[in-house]
Amino acid sequence: MEETSREAVATAVQRVAGMLQRSDQLDKVEQYRRRESRKKASVEARLKAAIQSQLDGVRTGLTQLHSALLDVKDIQNSLADVSKDWRQSINTIESLKDVKDAVVQHSQLASAVENLKNIFSVPEIVAETQQLIEQGELLQAHRKLMELECSRDDLMYEQYRMDSKNTSDMSLISIYFEDVQGLSDELAKQLWMVLQRSMVTVRRDPTMLVSVVRIIEREEKIDRRMVDRKKQTAFIPPGRPKRWKDKMFEVLEGTVSTRIEGTQAVTREADKMWLVRLLEITRKYVLDDLIVVKNLMVQCFPPHYNTFNRFFSLYHNAVSSRVNELAAEDLEANEIVSLLTWVLNTYKSVEMMGHPELCSECDINQLEPLLPQDVVDDLLNKYVKTFTSNITGWLRKALETDKKDWLKDTEPEADQDGYYQTTLPAIVFQMFEQNLQVAAQIDGNFKEQVLKLCLKQMNSFLMRYREEVVAYKEEHIRDRQLPQCYVQYMIAIINNCQTFKESINSLKRKYSQSSEPTDSDAAIERMLNEVAKEGCQFLLDEVFLDLEHHLNELLTRKWLMGCHAVDTICVTVEDYFNDFNKIKKPFNQEMTSEALRRVVVEYIKAVMQKRITFKNADERKEGAERMIKEAHQFKFLFRKLAAGEDTDRLCGAIAAIAEVFKLTDPTLLFLEVPTLVSKYPDIREEHIQALLAVRGDASREMRQMIIGTLSENKVSYSGVTQPIFKEITVPTITMTTMTTMTSMATAKLLK
Repeated sequence: MEETSREAVATAVQRVAGMLQRSDQLDKVEQYRRRESRKKASVEARLKAAIQSQLDGVRTGLTQLHSALLDVKDIQNSLADVSKDWRQSINTIESLKDVKDAVVQHSQLASAVENLKNIFSVPEIVAETQQLIEQGELLQAHRKLMELECSRDDLMYEQYRMDSKNTSDMSLISIYFEDVQGLSDELAKQLWMVLQRSMVTVRRDPTMLVSVVRIIEREEKIDRRMVDRKKQTAFIPPGRPKRWKDKMFEVLEGTVSTRIEGTQAVTREADKMWLVRLLEITRKYVLDDLIVVKNLMVQCFPPHYNTFNRFFSLYHNAVSSRVNELAAEDLEANEIVSLLTWVLNTYKSVEMMGHPELCSECDINQLEPLLPQDVVDDLLNKYVKTFTSNITGWLRKALETDKKDWLKDTEPEADQDGYYQTTLPAIVFQMFEQNLQVAAQIDGNFKEQVLKLCLKQMNSFLMRYREEVVAYKEEHIRDRQLPQCYVQYMIAIINNCQTFKESINSLKRKYSQSSEPTDSDAAIERMLNEVAKEGCQFLLDEVFLDLEHHLNELLTRKWLMGCHAVDTICVTVEDYFNDFNKIKKPFNQEMTSEALRRVVVEYIKAVMQKRITFKNADERKEGAERMIKEAHQFKFLFRKLAAGEDTDRLCGAIAAIAEVFKLTDPTLLFLEVPTLVSKYPDIREEHIQALLAVRGDASREMRQMIIGTLSENKVSYSGVTQPIFKEITVPTITMTTMTTMTSMATAKLLK
């Protein structure tokens, strides 16, 4: 208390010090004193009130405790009196055992009397129930059946209570009510028949289906009641629990399975489209049935049955089983495609399980796959093997058909731009397109796989195509009169290569997700270019076979005397190229350039073969001017044929050689020959030797000096431009040739 008083005084001093910090506050001391007095009086009043309230509560509690103590004493006295009375009445209770037995017997007799009327009328009720079942009055029949079963079960229960070991009385009751079980079975058959026709019944008479569900629900309640009583008494009537609800779902499952299995109307032998028809019928049945379930059948079942989802699962499982059975059969390639397309695409599309009317009730993404992935993979592998075999046969047959066209006496057809072509590319890529369209329906990855397979087969096919083209050319060489349209069909073959390229690119753009070129693409591109270039080469060979005689006349005495070999060559080339105009780009351009190069090379070969040696300056001048004129003829012709930028350079080689021949002063060869070499660095020493030999006026020492000068100032060949002299060989004079030539000269002199 002293410590509390000190703390209070210290606090008061602090408050007073806070109030009187300035001298002008001393005038308010009285005001402060009255304010603090009021606060003190208020605190004391609240404190007194709180203490008084606590005291009143304590007083009330003590009063209640006192009353409770009195009540406990009264209860204790009452319990003592009850205990005393119970001890005194034990003997009396034991003497009432007979009364207890009488009560039990009275209860049994009362139950027997109560059911007596039903017991005597059992045969009549059985007959009525049977009649109601036959008439389809299932609810009424079930009510009668429940009455019979209730009477039987009550009697059996009372008998069980009296003497559970007395089987004879229990058997007597069972025999008397034996028809009841038959009625139950007959009613169940009627219920299952209605459920088996539930899709039809719900449309025509939904009340019948509702009645069936109500009966099953009643039986479920009775089953539960009997099972609960068995837990208490160990007694359960015969035939219980019936489990009609479980049986109902089994029947519905069997009905759905039968519905799906019964969709096959035809077999493969009767109709090749049997599987397509089967799958379409299945799709229609499943969709129609589920819409009926959603709109009608759901209303006939209790909500807790989750009817739609249950039927949705039943149909899914039934379809899955049926599809697995189909997958296990020996399906053909087109049937595998039809099945997988249906399973992977159609099934979950808006045409079936994803239909707008069904989506609101279920999530199709939660469905298990109809076919396991390993089965799908097996089917795809089987399809790929069959497709590979089929497409090999198709391509072989298409090529054989095209080969027959090559031998025709009529020209091949032309496209809208006038280019010759055959039907081979269209046939091949129609096959590819059809199979890729089918593969695209199945799966994107499978589509890529089929595309790669098509390109692989295309590569193999082009190898055979190339072999057949070479054989076609060799057959023609043996008899150039046959086939009559060899040139036209070879042009069509070249154009086919370009069409193949365009078609392959079109397929890749349409069906491939990757735009990156592959090794297979490069191989096909290379093979097509080779076939086309070989075709062009074969055509040029045909041209030069016709030109061979005229080319042999070049740079001969006959040529120098004024033959028309070059005129004929130009006319023949132009005539051929009127047909070659029907070759597609870029091969027509390449072919024209190659034709010019070969003409120039053959011309220069004629020079290098030293068919003529100019005897004097006049012959050299005349020959040179003729060469320059013919070079201009070639240039004019091939510019007209659009041979390309290299025309001037190639034709210029002839003119440059002519300039070497045209020189009147041999000493100027030291300047002209290096100029020729600088323009055409692929020219070799033997070429220079041959040119000087044709001139006929260059001494051996001059030739050696010119060659020596060229060797010292050798020009390296960069390979940027197409070589001209590289493939031109200069014939060498052997000892045998020299002997032969000497003999021929001697014989000529003797004559």
